[in-house]
Amino acid sequence: MVTIPLQPPQKSGWSERSLLQNLLLGARLASQAVLAPVAFGAHGMVEDEAGHLLLVRHTYFPGWHFPGGGVQRGEPAQTAVLRELNEEIGLTKAHSCTLFGLYTRKHLWATNVIALFHLKGADFTFKPNAEIAEAKFFSLDTPPKDIGPGAHRRFLEHAQKAEKGPYW
Repeated sequence: MVTIPLQPPQKSGWSERSLLQNLLLGARLASQAVLAPVAFGAHGMVEDEAGHLLLVRHTYFPGWHFPGGGVQRGEPAQTAVLRELNEEIGLTKAHSCTLFGLYTRKHLWATNVIALFHLKGADFTFKPNAEIAEAKFFSLDTPPKDIGPGAHRRFLEHAQKAEKGPYW
């Protein structure tokens, strides 16, 4: 019987690439960020005990939308949505926070990727602020007339009146 000794796992990553490879990768990523930028956002679909969903009205943008915002560099999306909801509506805790879906939308030459999280058992104390003028729960059957198109599609998907789509 012939045995082959186990080989140690191959290392990979920053330390294994040459300085030139790292510089070229950095240049490629930087040029891609300028030519085809992608912004990453995290939004929260907060559901109350009655099955209503929370929407907010911004001070700087018309209509009703899910609360949320940008994911900071190196920040996990779930951490970002909890941080954003704390900043926007005064979220202190949620019993559950699960990914509902990933969506994309194009804005001018940039792409926006949105991670939408479904939160239940949320505790928050909303006070109007510089960013959010109003926050209200709405029934799945009667969303507001001036709901944003992405939020409206999510209402229909959550009510199982529409199949989940990939676009915000």
